[in-house]
Amino acid sequence: MKKEVSSGAEKAEKLTRTKTADTAKKAQSAKKPAVKKVEAQKKTVKKTEKTVKPVKKVKKEKKISEKKLAKKKLHEEKKLQAAKIRAEKKQKRLEKKLEHKQKRLDRIASFKEKRAERREKRRERKDMLKHETKEARLKRIAEEKHAKTEARIAKRQAAAAERQARREHRLKVRAEKRADREQKSKTPGFGGWLAAVISLGVVTLALGSMLTFGWMNMDGMQADMASVHTQSVYELNSVVDNLDANLSKARVTNSANEQVKILTDIAIESEIAETILERLPVDTQLTQNMTSFVNKMGDSAQSMLYAVARGKKLTESQKASLEYMYDVNLEMKRIINDLVSCCGEKEMIQAMKGKEDSLMVKSFGDIQNNTIETPKEINDGPFSDSIKKVSAKNIEALEEISATRAEELAGEYFKDYNVTDVRCTGETVAEQLECFNILISTGDGEMMAQLSKKGGKVVMFDSYKDCSDKNFSVDRCVDIATDFLNALGFDGMKAVWTSENGTTCNLNFAYEANGVIYYPDMIKVKVCEERGIVTGMEGLSYVLNHTERRANSAEISESEARANLNSVFEEEGARLAVIPLDGEEVLAYEFFGSYGDNTYYIYVDAKTGDEVQVLTVVGTAQGRALL
Repeated sequence: MKKEVSSGAEKAEKLTRTKTADTAKKAQSAKKPAVKKVEAQKKTVKKTEKTVKPVKKVKKEKKISEKKLAKKKLHEEKKLQAAKIRAEKKQKRLEKKLEHKQKRLDRIASFKEKRAERREKRRERKDMLKHETKEARLKRIAEEKHAKTEARIAKRQAAAAERQARREHRLKVRAEKRADREQKSKTPGFGGWLAAVISLGVVTLALGSMLTFGWMNMDGMQADMASVHTQSVYELNSVVDNLDANLSKARVTNSANEQVKILTDIAIESEIAETILERLPVDTQLTQNMTSFVNKMGDSAQSMLYAVARGKKLTESQKASLEYMYDVNLEMKRIINDLVSCCGEKEMIQAMKGKEDSLMVKSFGDIQNNTIETPKEINDGPFSDSIKKVSAKNIEALEEISATRAEELAGEYFKDYNVTDVRCTGETVAEQLECFNILISTGDGEMMAQLSKKGGKVVMFDSYKDCSDKNFSVDRCVDIATDFLNALGFDGMKAVWTSENGTTCNLNFAYEANGVIYYPDMIKVKVCEERGIVTGMEGLSYVLNHTERRANSAEISESEARANLNSVFEEEGARLAVIPLDGEEVLAYEFFGSYGDNTYYIYVDAKTGDEVQVLTVVGTAQGRALL
């Protein structure tokens, strides 16, 4: 039977049980940290034991790694050493390669410099011969011979003095040795005397053999060189004979096929002749006119060949050029044929030694002085020496002036030059243009000018002004020349070429209209860079060719013309220009640019798109020359 308890008692009993339970939980929770603490201490001890135990193993591994490290270090050092050796070898190879390259560049630069010097000498020689009279030429040749004779005498005297000094020195040394021997009282016996005689005989025999062999070698070398040069003269004679035959045929043939064959042969033979002339053992001054002639003959033949290949007929001017080339070549042939018939080994050796009385020197001197005359040029530039001057187009209708009026005009044109007197010294004809020769006296010297009889246009002006310093830039010289031309009535001119020769600035001006350059209307001007004044002008080409022309328009675009250029050509600029070509004026696109180390002007026909002319710029001692 269940016992009944009051509600108050139940609550008290329940409260007691709850307290008892809480007390038991607290006691149990108090025991747990202690257990955890003990377990943590055990783990710490185990860890300590674990860390303490491998101490011996770590030391053992450290010893092994040090050995490996030392071995590895030694291996790395060997690799570094090998790499260093390879790098040094590579550096040496590169240095050697660069050294060879630099030597090659130096040789090329030296060759170009020498070639430029030779060209400059030839140019100066041509300029001098152009304005030299026959009497002055004979006098100059005599003076040059006298100077060379004196130079040879002085050289021989110096060599003789040097030989005498060496002989006296030898005698002095020999006397000193003799005195030393005399001081010695010991006299050599018979055996020593015999040995000395035998030794002296052997030495004398050996020395005599060496000298004889050396002389024979030198003599043989001279003979070999003389034979080579003689062969070159025979080759030149053969080429000149072939040119004579081809030029003779070119004068009379009218067949396009035959003209192509003949002109091709002339162009090739001209190049061969130029190469042979460079090999001959004579001063370049004696062959410069002949070299220039055969060079221009080849250029003319190529120009005519191009015209014939396009189906055109040779113009009267080109036929006249053939006649001139034939006459000059015929005279060259006569002189060289005489040279070949008389020139033997002895004559060639004399020429190699520079003997002025040798047949070689005399023969080429005759060709240089009497056969070929070349015109003077102020400077070069595009089409500066290939413009055909035919007739005065723009001044035919002008009024003809008198000599007195020409003097008045000259005084007005050159009033800024401190003119003190103006005199007309006569008349002349230049390319079918009649001109007055005017002598202008100034406080700084004399000047010479030519004025056309029709219209009184300045055709040429030249003066000598000492220019030894550079005070004006090229751009300033262009402005000075432009103002000078404007004052003379030459309007619309544009500078198309500039070059410097020491302290002189050479300029080419061409007429410009509507953005088109007209190369046939060219004026050349030279300006003194010290004083900033014009010292020379040549405007014959402008006076003869300038006229009012119809507006030129291209049938193809600039981009279409550019598409016909070689891909290796690096274009730097382009413009429209009228150029002289085979006696006609052709509108073309002028492209300026470079390929490698060379600068080029390429002209593309603005109508057909054909490449009609290629010019290359060559550096010279005078600045820049265009061929």
